[in-house]
Amino acid sequence: MLKQFAEHINSNLPFLKEKSLLLACSGGVDSVVLTHLCVASGLKVTLAHCNFQLRGDESDGDEAFVRNLAQKSGVGVMVKSFDTEKYAEAHRGSIQMAARELRYQWFKELLGSTEFDFVLTAHHADDDLETFLINLSRGTGIEGLSGIPIQNEKVIRPLLNFSRQEILSYAKDNALEWREDSSNSESKYLRNKIRLDIVPQLKTLHPTFLENFKRTQSHLEQTQALVRHHVEEIRKKLFESQGDIIKISVEKLQELKPTAGYLYELFHAYGFTEWNDVEGLLHAMSGKEVLSKTHRLVKDRTHLVLSPIETGLEEVFWVSDDVKELEIPINIRLKNVKTVENTGRNVIYLDKEKLNFPLQLRNWEKGDYFYPYGMKGKKKLSKFFKDEKVDVVSKERQWLLCSDDAIVWVVGRRADERFKVEDSTQEILKITLVS
Repeated sequence: MLKQFAEHINSNLPFLKEKSLLLACSGGVDSVVLTHLCVASGLKVTLAHCNFQLRGDESDGDEAFVRNLAQKSGVGVMVKSFDTEKYAEAHRGSIQMAARELRYQWFKELLGSTEFDFVLTAHHADDDLETFLINLSRGTGIEGLSGIPIQNEKVIRPLLNFSRQEILSYAKDNALEWREDSSNSESKYLRNKIRLDIVPQLKTLHPTFLENFKRTQSHLEQTQALVRHHVEEIRKKLFESQGDIIKISVEKLQELKPTAGYLYELFHAYGFTEWNDVEGLLHAMSGKEVLSKTHRLVKDRTHLVLSPIETGLEEVFWVSDDVKELEIPINIRLKNVKTVENTGRNVIYLDKEKLNFPLQLRNWEKGDYFYPYGMKGKKKLSKFFKDEKVDVVSKERQWLLCSDDAIVWVVGRRADERFKVEDSTQEILKITLVS
């Protein structure tokens, strides 16, 4: 196995040989074998152990074992203790999910330093099979069936090609010691139930069941790559980016068959899970929306509008007479000039004496109106937006520059006639929206 591992590193992960690596080590047989293989292969590793304080003296024993393993192996060790039960209660999640989140949060912090380049974990082929079955039982797409990736950004799993039996045999052949986690024998956890009750039965179906499974997953991964490439081409054609807002034609989405399948592939990366609701947007009234944890998808007449959920800024920002530049909530520059030169949507010139400072920057509100530059009479902003075909998300984000209660500028769109520069103007204020 050592020879196979070294060949695997040389062929598929050669960059690891020059890097500083964290090795997630619980003290169980999988991570102990990974430690032994990495040290024997000359990789530069530091053990990282999480004490989740869930099994009393047993957890402390695991920590002591890993510290001793590091010393015997001649490598460094880092340990962190967590109040896992408190974290799970505060976040209303399971103990297993809490432990996973705490573990990877810590790894991310360690990788944030310049000391380490990657994290190695001891996931193996049987873990991959268990994950496949878990995802299958919960309902998933092809991505969920394609298995655990050998690399996910900074997390690398060098043992995915090896089975649990191969790892156990290596440990016994090399007289390695390891710790047994008593919770692994408890079938109350879904993964344990699959590991203890289902996987052994599956392996009786065929003597090379695990190898056949790995081959099937390889085919699924290739199929997924084809799907991903095709969907990316569709996304390039349909997704119209306007800053961080994306507009997608409803008519063109409806032409895609099967529609539900395309919707999943196009939007699941944005965190959406309620696919009946997403498909329902295609036939919904304008203003109907579906939310994920990070994004919103809104029906706006002939388009769906995709945008990140904003964390909410203050509603009003003040611009005093001495301000030369404002960066939040938008970047505008103010300058006293003598003449009017280039104008446009992002540049306006105002008669400064008509302004009452401080000016206000605020979002638009229902009932707002202004006197559009170059026109006679006032116009409601709602009507202006409709005529300009401004989508619902852009309307919500629209900033107004105001003097007292009067709108001076629908920022980036239209100035107000009442504040224009005239022949009698003594002071000219130029305001530029910096994109």
